[in-house]
Amino acid sequence: MLVDDVTVRLTAGRGGKGAVAFQKVRLSQGPTGGDGGDGGSIYLEGVSDIGALGWYTSNRDIHAEDGKNGRGQFLDGRAGEDLILKVPAGTKIINEESRFVREITRLGERILVAGGGVGGRGNFKFRSGTNTSPKESEEGTAGDTGVFKLELRLIADVGLIGLPNAGKSSLLNELTAARSRVANYAFTTLEPHLGAYYELILADIPGLIEGASKGKGLGVKFLRHIERTRTLLHLISTESDDVVRDYEIVRNELKEYSEALAAKEEFVLLTKTDATLPVELRKQVTALEKIGLKPKAISILDTASLQNLKQLLNKLKPEKALGSAA
Repeated sequence: MLVDDVTVRLTAGRGGKGAVAFQKVRLSQGPTGGDGGDGGSIYLEGVSDIGALGWYTSNRDIHAEDGKNGRGQFLDGRAGEDLILKVPAGTKIINEESRFVREITRLGERILVAGGGVGGRGNFKFRSGTNTSPKESEEGTAGDTGVFKLELRLIADVGLIGLPNAGKSSLLNELTAARSRVANYAFTTLEPHLGAYYELILADIPGLIEGASKGKGLGVKFLRHIERTRTLLHLISTESDDVVRDYEIVRNELKEYSEALAAKEEFVLLTKTDATLPVELRKQVTALEKIGLKPKAISILDTASLQNLKQLLNKLKPEKALGSAA
């Protein structure tokens, strides 16, 4: 199952302690204590694996390496190694204590979330004309620590939305190499799936129901995955007894969740036309046209209707350089 929301505690490494040491050679007995090494820092880096947050379900308290203590003979302690933690591109990072928010939107993008502590100075750094044999040194400082909520919001160009069993998974599988689970009952899709139609990324968003924006059913857990998409394909099954009602249920949930989300470019698709009589299909098309829509009738078994849909998607591709909407 896709993990798209997890809370972790991240603690950077502590700086090492400075050493107190002296030269043992006669007539040259000055201080030789080295500095402690800096503690390791923690970074988050964007990767393409949308399942990367699953690792954190069993790794919720993460520590970077501490810096090593300084030693005699001017030997500084080794710095602790930095930790580079992987998160899916599209992850929002929320500091639960300060409420500061950052986002990783690109593959390879790296963000510092916990800085390592500074190593303490050894006694060699405390020498002076009036203090030629200092016995002072410093402890290393503690690294940053914080509790962070990692929240994935999928980055896709086109989001497939609609009530359960509207045909989203079947369409994604037909257009791309994705293999979403398909069956004739509600909530077949329990997590989002991605597929690539040439350079367009399509996301199959689990079925929304009335009350989703308030947490009912699969709720807002999946509404947020639509936020970054530029275009919505709104699927309505011709098996419905009221296509206008089905359309408005989903539209109302989008508006309740976010006006910006409801304002995204949308194309309405009447699906499963192979299972509907032509006279019934015409009635459904007319009903949607009366509320100002221009629905496209499609079936994954009808090559001509799929070709029309592909032509629509092809027109979206040149705009991809503008980037997906946030």
